[in-house]
Amino acid sequence: MDTVEELNGTYFYKGISNISAGELFFWILIDKIDEQMSGIGDLATVAFILLGQPTQGTRRKFRTATEGTSVASIYARRYLDVELPFRLPTFTNKSLTYLKPMWVNNLGKFVGRAVPVVGWTLFANDVATIFYKATSTYNKIAKGRDKIW
Repeated sequence: MDTVEELNGTYFYKGISNISAGELFFWILIDKIDEQMSGIGDLATVAFILLGQPTQGTRRKFRTATEGTSVASIYARRYLDVELPFRLPTFTNKSLTYLKPMWVNNLGKFVGRAVPVVGWTLFANDVATIFYKATSTYNKIAKGRDKIW
């Protein structure tokens, strides 16, 4: 761990001196973001989210359907056009507003609609990990009433 000191109620962290407890948490958070977001997995997370967005034009749909379709959905339907003997729950941008899943029995539709969900799940995991590590590190450094919990 880098040199950290407390002096007269302020902290010194990684060459930054005379910072408050809030500023200390900010700089630790920046370090933890840098640690977490430095791999190929983060590119995959962004790719899943972007490829799952309905950016492609499509035929007219019902009022309750999401306008457009995604690149992930186009290719998943093309290469995984398999009818299943059961239905699987999926979510689209529109069905999330109603908090009701759309049920499909086609594997391609399911995979295409699952791609952005996987991306957002990976993103939420990254955010939770970053804040957990930042809070833990901060609490190891901070003194007395400056600790978060």
